Amino acid sequence: MNTLLLASELTRRVVVTLGGEAVAQIRDTVFDARAGRITGFTLSGRGLLAGPLKESLPFSEVHAVGPSAVMILSETALEKRDMVVGADEAGHGQVIGASVLTDQGTAIGTVLDVVIEAGSSGRVIGFEIAANENLDHEQRRAFIPRGETLAVSGRALVVPAHARHFVADDLPSFSAQVEAFHTHAAEPYGGTSTGEGGQA
Repeated sequence: MNTLLLASELTRRVVVTLGGEAVAQIRDTVFDARAGRITGFTLSGRGLLAGPLKESLPFSEVHAVGPSAVMILSETALEKRDMVVGADEAGHGQVIGASVLTDQGTAIGTVLDVVIEAGSSGRVIGFEIAANENLDHEQRRAFIPRGETLAVSGRALVVPAHARHFVADDLPSFSAQVEAFHTHAAEPYGGTSTGEGGQA
């Protein structure tokens, strides 16, 4: 699995062409909650006082999301802003702050951030949530994987009930929990959960 990143960490990350030219910086990450993928980025100019640009960056034009920059082939990858912002059901604000429910109807917290996979997939791997007492008695921040089919209804986001057994306390350890979650999901009938590594 590629390096995992928080969507919020991409804010103000520089957009660089493969020729080494810095053309913009990320203003906001826009993604399709139902598809579980980034649709693109809104952009601002370089520098502290730079305002928003009329252009946006569709994720289909991204060469790679790296630890220091978002790479594109050339400046021609930038398109009109509404090509990204106007995407149906897409938007950063529709996920952040949403209640998180299991598919058995238990509320386990609220979304603080979105965990994405670095590289070229734009895949949403899971979520950083403010856990409630149903997930963690200490109500700490936690990372929880998403299911392959992500349900979003109004202000609620639904994850598989067994995902609560694959929660991590920090991003570095979350990668192993996601791998274990997917291994569990691939077993016949979903396997049997041991609860190992979880906080349930």
